[in-house]
Amino acid sequence: MRVEGLSKTFDTAAVLHDFHLDVRAGELLGLLGPSGSGKTTLLRIIAGLDFPDRGRVLFGGDDATGLPVQQRAVGFVFQHYALFKHMSVADNIAYGLNARKRADRPGKAEIRRRVGDLLDLIKLSGFADRYPSQLSGGQRQRIALARALAVEPRVLLLDEPFGALDAQVRKDLRRWLREIHDRTGQTTIFVTHDQDEALELSDRVAVLDKGRLEQVGTPDEVQDRPASATVLKFLGDAVEFEAIVEGERVLVDGRPTPVTAPRGVIGPARLYVRPWQLQFVEPAEAQLSGTVRASHRSQGRQRVEVERPDGRLVVVEDFDGDRYAAGRAVGLRINGGYVFA
Repeated sequence: MRVEGLSKTFDTAAVLHDFHLDVRAGELLGLLGPSGSGKTTLLRIIAGLDFPDRGRVLFGGDDATGLPVQQRAVGFVFQHYALFKHMSVADNIAYGLNARKRADRPGKAEIRRRVGDLLDLIKLSGFADRYPSQLSGGQRQRIALARALAVEPRVLLLDEPFGALDAQVRKDLRRWLREIHDRTGQTTIFVTHDQDEALELSDRVAVLDKGRLEQVGTPDEVQDRPASATVLKFLGDAVEFEAIVEGERVLVDGRPTPVTAPRGVIGPARLYVRPWQLQFVEPAEAQLSGTVRASHRSQGRQRVEVERPDGRLVVVEDFDGDRYAAGRAVGLRINGGYVFA
């Protein structure tokens, strides 16, 4: 499926700007971006819950832009489950099938078979007669996914599906969702604010900002070759330095770095350095200097805040095991980074 030239404005605020995106058949595409970037609006337009001011939504060669949600054959899973409390698990899963017009509705035996197969798929085969109130949050979200899959959708849309769950349940459901996707081959679009979630789950990631597509690519591509400073900063900590590009050399504070400038960038530029691309060195080898302000350990790494002479803080991730006490003078060397004009 694809969207072509989507634009959408709410109360004079533009949410999507001439937005284009191709989604490959059978892929799990993660939509990632800050709040207000247009992710949920895009999903709602694809589902038929909202309509664009301009542009088209295409499923294969079919233009679905003007179709109501009931005719789009999409599955939608929300953050807050949206299960019917008065219905059993089996009836919740079968709801979309039972709601079809009589001519399009499968027979009762076929609906029971499909519900049973989906309960097996989500590993809740003994839960058909239970009610949502008898389930954990993670179990309810599995049922919501089974209900969306029951209608055999053209595309499955997931809007922050794990947002209401605690951290450990989220991690477990991430692995489970990836396994389900690999088994079904269902074309899926997945919205999240969580960078780790998107990068772990997705075949490709689309990064949005202010209603525009900044970059789309594999998790490795968007992390290793960010298309813009916006993408780089959103996908993790980065220290920004004023730099000068001379030829292919990138200089910070007049000193050369090992970073090669991209073609076409000359003169003043911005160098963005990840915390692990900075190294503590002896003063004679240093490109930068500063004073340790604070440090703490996190997942086997030491994160050290270094205050530079101009008062700005630089975060360094260090793996050598040395402790850096507050007040200690240190030297730093830049070992890599990304240059943008």
